[in-house]
Amino acid sequence: MKIQTVASVAAITADPAASRALYVDTLGLPLERAAEDDDYLLSERLPGTNHFGVWPLTQAAQACFGRPDWPSDVPVPQACVEFEVADVDAIRTAAQELRDAGYEMLHDAREEPWGQVVARLLSPEHLVVGISYMPWKHG
Repeated sequence: MKIQTVASVAAITADPAASRALYVDTLGLPLERAAEDDDYLLSERLPGTNHFGVWPLTQAAQACFGRPDWPSDVPVPQACVEFEVADVDAIRTAAQELRDAGYEMLHDAREEPWGQVVARLLSPEHLVVGISYMPWKHG
C-alpha cells in the first residue's frame, strides 16, 4: 500500500452545536457548512491540512452503515482520518491488504455522492480510518 498524503482529518461529534461552539466560535477556525442544511463543518483553507472537518456522528453512521444511528455493538469513533492513494484500484488493493492483516472493514471501496471513493475501517483507537481517492486532488 502506498499512501500519498493525509487527505482529511475530522472530529466526529454527537453534538454538532457544541462542536461548532468550540471549533468556530471559540477557536475561530474558518469552518463552513458543507451545504446550507448540513451540520458537517469543513475547511480546505486551514494551513497545514488538506481538509479539516467536524463530522456529525449521524452522517458517519450513514456513510459507514447506510443508516443514521451508529450500531450499539461497534465502538463509537471520536475522529476520522483518511489517507489518499493514487487511484481507485489502490483503494481496493489496500482494503484487501488490511483484511489480509486481520482488520475488518466497515465497508469496501465505494463512491460517495461528492465523488470521493473510499473504504473505511475502525482502528484499534476507535478512529474511522479511510483509504481514499479524491479525483479533484489529482489534477
